[in-house]
Amino acid sequence: MSSLRKRSVLVSGHATSVSLEEPFWTELTAAAERRGISLNRLISDIDKGRDGNLSSALRMFVLTELRAGSGTGQSPR
Repeated sequence: MSSLRKRSVLVSGHATSVSLEEPFWTELTAAAERRGISLNRLISDIDKGRDGNLSSALRMFVLTELRAGSGTGQSPR
């Protein structure tokens, strides 16, 4: 099982920290690259539409991407 990794990010210009498992960070980074935007921009965009906490919203985004076939295809660690 993958342990949590905490990263500092800018969300709409405000510094915050987010804890996610490494496979989620990998998928988020790949999604940002596919869109040609920074990871901070992607996280800010996800933040704008979230209902729950940010970590959960990021995990749900990754799940949606993987279900749509847009993920990296790497298996979870």
